[in-house]
Amino acid sequence: MTDSIMSKAATMEIPINSNGDTGTLPEDDSLEQAAKLHWSLDEKVGSSRDTRDLQQVMVSGPNLNETSIVSGGYGGTAEGIIPTSSIKDLRMKARRSSVPSSSSFFCPLASQSNEYKGSNMHHSSSNSSMMAEEATRGVAVEKLETVKKWGLNTYKCTKQMISERFGRGSRTVDLELEAQIEVLRDTKRKYENVLRLARALTNHFYNMVQTQHALGDTFADLSQKSPELRDEFGYNAETQKLLCKNGETLLGAVNFFVSSINTLVNKTMEDTLMTIKMYENARLEFDAYRSDLEELSMGPRDAAAMARIDAAQQQYQVQKDKYERLRSDVIIKLKFLEENKVKVMHKQLLLFHNAISAYFAGNQQQLEQTLKQFNIKLRPPGADKPSWLEEQ
Repeated sequence: MTDSIMSKAATMEIPINSNGDTGTLPEDDSLEQAAKLHWSLDEKVGSSRDTRDLQQVMVSGPNLNETSIVSGGYGGTAEGIIPTSSIKDLRMKARRSSVPSSSSFFCPLASQSNEYKGSNMHHSSSNSSMMAEEATRGVAVEKLETVKKWGLNTYKCTKQMISERFGRGSRTVDLELEAQIEVLRDTKRKYENVLRLARALTNHFYNMVQTQHALGDTFADLSQKSPELRDEFGYNAETQKLLCKNGETLLGAVNFFVSSINTLVNKTMEDTLMTIKMYENARLEFDAYRSDLEELSMGPRDAAAMARIDAAQQQYQVQKDKYERLRSDVIIKLKFLEENKVKVMHKQLLLFHNAISAYFAGNQQQLEQTLKQFNIKLRPPGADKPSWLEEQ
């Protein structure tokens, strides 16, 4: 039907007057009616059919761009073109509406993907935060339990110590071990005094050796500048240099003696005394839990009290094992300390006696032999001074 109307419109003639204006003929009305009928049909087709049928109609219809209307009149024949831009625009709009855009296909997928990724990220972050909170909570609970145990233990030990001070509490006493510990403490005090005096002797003797060295240099210089006293100054210079050399040898022996005593007092004895201190703390804790168990045993025997007694019995056994273990360690260390002390002091006292005797007797060979006997190597002069790198 559309094809017949368009073919009819194409064959109609429009009369033109002498001025070039179109005249009013009956055919004009039929042409306008045909155009109106065409637009009404297009609107009906667009409303009743889907977009795909509309495309088929547009493609199968005539090419409106090439549609021409032949007009004839009195002045001759002429050909005119009816504008079809409106029909072309309608066809393009129909094509655009029939093809969905790429954004309509991909935007939902992209939004779903972004939502999925966001949910995964939120889920992973929530899991990590929950794990961190659980770890923090576990550490806090563990620290709280540790502080609680420490506070309870400190309270019991303080109570036991005050009871012992005021004579209202009983304490576990090992008379033999306590006597050995007291002897060790007294020995340490005496050895510290020996160490202090030996260091003082070393400092004084070092100053004397330095004075003898300076005096020998002065005598040697005066022997060169005083020809009339050259021999006398020379003899004294050689004597002071010899005494200075022997004094440095004696200083090596005394320094070795001081170093050995220092190791014995501040390391070996101190280590044993640290073990004794741990033993005394264990003894105090043992007596505190023992007194606690005795108090609970003298109370009522209901279910709650029996539960507390069982817990106190377990703690008492733990403290008893700790006390016995440290007591055994103290006994062993005291035995080895006594043996080591005798061995070390025997060697060091012999060294000190031989070195002092050889020095003041003026026996240089015996003094050097004493150092070789105890494997003592003297440092060269100036070895005690720091190097230029250490001074930087």
